[in-house]
Amino acid sequence: MLKDLDLTSYDFYSNRRDMEIISNIVDSLKKILEYDSKQEQPLFLKISDNLILNIARKVVQEKKQTFLIGITGESASGKTVFVDNTIKACVKKKTEGIYTVIRCDDYYKDTSKELKDAGSYEALFKTGFSFDTPDAIDLELMKKHLVSLKEGQTIKSPRYNFVTCESDPNGDEKRPAKVILTEGLYVLNEGVRDIMDVKVYVFTPLEVIKDRWYKRAKERGKEGEAADLQFADVNKTAQKYIRPTYQISDAVINGLVSQEYIQEITDKIFQALKNIEY
Repeated sequence: MLKDLDLTSYDFYSNRRDMEIISNIVDSLKKILEYDSKQEQPLFLKISDNLILNIARKVVQEKKQTFLIGITGESASGKTVFVDNTIKACVKKKTEGIYTVIRCDDYYKDTSKELKDAGSYEALFKTGFSFDTPDAIDLELMKKHLVSLKEGQTIKSPRYNFVTCESDPNGDEKRPAKVILTEGLYVLNEGVRDIMDVKVYVFTPLEVIKDRWYKRAKERGKEGEAADLQFADVNKTAQKYIRPTYQISDAVINGLVSQEYIQEITDKIFQALKNIEY
């Protein structure tokens, strides 16, 4: 999965000391990934050739810069679980300025009127309405907020109610931080992915996604025909809008690994970066 990295071929190292530190980080991360690759269910299924080097360079040479990580995958693939457990591993106690999370789900457009007019989810879906295309989400606002956070500005993200389809513009205050994690169906789509420092895709087999999705749909007030109609649309739109981003991702994550193992590996990575002597 990992190729040998020729550090001397890069001209962006400012001095020999930087090269030594970056080399140590690369070696540490490669050992973790080699350990992971030997597991029955490894966390990392794919890593781009330059990802480790780029992370090491940014840690050493851009200490004061924001690190924006975009995490996508199909509906119910495990994006939120991965983000939440990464945070648990990397931040043992909540500390200001370390991380901020922006969730694509918060940016769904308000469709409460459409739902009320239709009378039910079944009737709404039969009109051809879809919650599972980029048009259903205010990606322009989400990108604007992400850019603002990278520039050191505080933003207020909206809050979406999946039962009533209402969007509250006065949601949660999000402050700039060293690491910004953004997760959702379309965070790696064209027009958004260009601002990401690292692009991550969570891969999960369709049969597992289906089981997870129906359980979550029930919690959101969708059962029977309404759930069937939406899942058919979920599968169709994933083929067009989400699965192609697998190819342009820097890392592919296994959506079948346990929460405990996610924390174990991300904790190892965090400690490896933290323990490097500068």
